Amino acid sequence: MDSVLISEVGPRDGLQSVQATMPLTHKQAWLTALHASGLREIEVGSFVPARLLPQLADTAELVRHALTLPGLTVMALVPNRRGAQAAFEAGVHKVTLPVSASEAHSLANVRKTCAEMVEEVRAVLALRNSQAPHVKVEAGVSTAFGCTLQGEVPEAHVLHLAQALAEAGVDDIGLSDTTGMAHPAAIRRLVTGLRQAVGEKAGAAHLHNTRGLGLANCLAAYEVGVRTFDSSQAGLGGCPYAPGASGNVVTEDLVYMFESMGVHTGVNLVRLIEARAALRLGLPGEPLYGMTPEAGLPAHWRGAASAANLQPSS
Repeated sequence: MDSVLISEVGPRDGLQSVQATMPLTHKQAWLTALHASGLREIEVGSFVPARLLPQLADTAELVRHALTLPGLTVMALVPNRRGAQAAFEAGVHKVTLPVSASEAHSLANVRKTCAEMVEEVRAVLALRNSQAPHVKVEAGVSTAFGCTLQGEVPEAHVLHLAQALAEAGVDDIGLSDTTGMAHPAAIRRLVTGLRQAVGEKAGAAHLHNTRGLGLANCLAAYEVGVRTFDSSQAGLGGCPYAPGASGNVVTEDLVYMFESMGVHTGVNLVRLIEARAALRLGLPGEPLYGMTPEAGLPAHWRGAASAANLQPSS
């Protein structure tokens, strides 16, 4: 059976995009519930100044909790060397750096040009090599399929940037549809180009459902070799520095699609849907999305009987 890795980004990408701040105890309970569903890679937060993202100010504390969950790869986003230092000290297993292919978005998001971000990645890698050689460093190429600030992002520029990151020494390079502009043909074309450009360093697909093409794009990425997918429970998330960039792929729907196809995710979908209760308690009143939780699991679905009494998802 073929398999994929579902990397849950809700505790970071999801929570940074809502106005309310989820209390730490509720974050811990949600993280525990996500882990209990079988998810084995979770982006638990971001090491950025609290004044910029107060919703994520307790990331170091959440990392400490996540490290107690067996078999979990604990991941965090870091925008620069200073954030990486804090992440390494907290004990994360993996860091992700956002490197935008759009100059306008890069300046808005991290106040650096694309070239300056490549140099920042080099600085993070040097720090990793000297202080935390066991930590993996991933670069996520943001706005790879278009930008609401800049407009078109040439594919040649995306691939040139990816090559520069590979030469810098990152472990993985993912593609992010930050503004939800991608479509299946563009996914197939750019992912294929990425694999040709950087080989085995081609990593995760981080795709949004802004225009309703999230699952179609994930399937297209899978068909051309992607085996790691970022998603967010209940579809929470977006980029606060890219106007109109809302809606991550819903983890529950993504798991349902792959498992229905016979592609192993390692995730118990019943328990994953149950984890929404912890999210709902932590963010009361926040809209939760997902077609699978709304419709319910088919009668023939393994474990569907135990899901029959689940509460409505929103």
